[in-house]
Amino acid sequence: MKSLILWICMMLAATPAAASTSWITAGDTAYLKIRKIQPGAKVLGSSVPGMAGTEKLHLIEVKTSSLDKLGARLHQELRHCGGFMYHASEADGRRALAMRDAIPLTSLTRPAYTITNQATVVPMLQQMDEARIRDTITGLAGFANRYYLSAPGIAASGWLKARWMALANGRDHISIAQYAHLRFDQRSVIATIDGSDKPNEVIIIGAHLDSINLLGTKDTTKAPGADDDASGVAGLTEVLRVIAATGYKPRRTIKLIAYAAEEVGLRGSQEIAQEYKKTGTNVVGVLQLDMTNFKGSANDIYIFSDFTDAPQNQFLVKLVNAYLPTLTVGYDKCGYACSDHAAWHAQGYAASMPFESEIKKDNPRIHTAGDTLANSGGEAAHALKFARLAAAYAVELGSEVATVGRTTLKPGAAARR
Repeated sequence: MKSLILWICMMLAATPAAASTSWITAGDTAYLKIRKIQPGAKVLGSSVPGMAGTEKLHLIEVKTSSLDKLGARLHQELRHCGGFMYHASEADGRRALAMRDAIPLTSLTRPAYTITNQATVVPMLQQMDEARIRDTITGLAGFANRYYLSAPGIAASGWLKARWMALANGRDHISIAQYAHLRFDQRSVIATIDGSDKPNEVIIIGAHLDSINLLGTKDTTKAPGADDDASGVAGLTEVLRVIAATGYKPRRTIKLIAYAAEEVGLRGSQEIAQEYKKTGTNVVGVLQLDMTNFKGSANDIYIFSDFTDAPQNQFLVKLVNAYLPTLTVGYDKCGYACSDHAAWHAQGYAASMPFESEIKKDNPRIHTAGDTLANSGGEAAHALKFARLAAAYAVELGSEVATVGRTTLKPGAAARR
């Protein structure tokens, strides 16, 4: 018995704590901040110089216990979400570094980006309702927080699933499911609207379910996340409602995804995007709604030009001009890994993110107890603009007959498209 106990002790002593070290990738801007915040962080490798104005990337080994604090400090100093991608292993991080600016899939279906479904889109947009978006924001913000490890964060996923199931209301071409992640309990929620004759071509529209408080988040910590990102999830919910209510059936499959664990390194969206890449899922376009209800700048919609797809960004502008002609569009950059679209971009998919304001003028109360609906003006008129844009995007790509075809792209081509 003594020998057995001695052997167990030796094995425990020789085995490092599994959760003591984590790996993240970050762009130049965040990396410079990380060096000051955590001088002991170890750089394991860096990418080639950035292309087309995007940043050089770095793989960094950090203490797992420091991740939340690191993300909070980066948000405070960079004015966006963490600015890093979390990786489950050093090998995963090295693969992400090797991808650099995302080597596109070698058989990418490039949509024609036509606008030919006005008869379907216009009535749908007219039915979209600010009050319903506001109601969903209120429901999500009613949880103490939606942190990916907290009891209310886990419960919020179940609440959203039930809400979406009620909207689907037994329609046989719409299904609602939770996505169980490998390393944490909060689940992403996915609504699937089956495509009629191009079911294997998929359109993704996402937002993130979780919320966080800069000071640390426990079960009782207040982090209502009304703008970040209940506003985006509420937009998805309204898109689902009008699709179900109108009986719209797309040719391509449409998936609406409320991601878990965005605030801690895009963990939920990365896991899903990596699975889709591994299984060869033909994702023809990705749209992200992250913070849509605080109008901090002159223009209505700002499109991020870095770590996104230029042709699809141009398509979004076409959609605004066609269906939301009173709105104005601006452009900005948000840096590496500022939201879940970056997880898809890193796998070579065409991704875009329209945003509520210039990045330096976004909601100053996000990641605090003050991110409430009241502090976004008490209404959801701004969020309605983005929900309508997302609905137009879903129907035009979902109903599209023609595609440009399959293209073979060399590494780095994504940045030049």
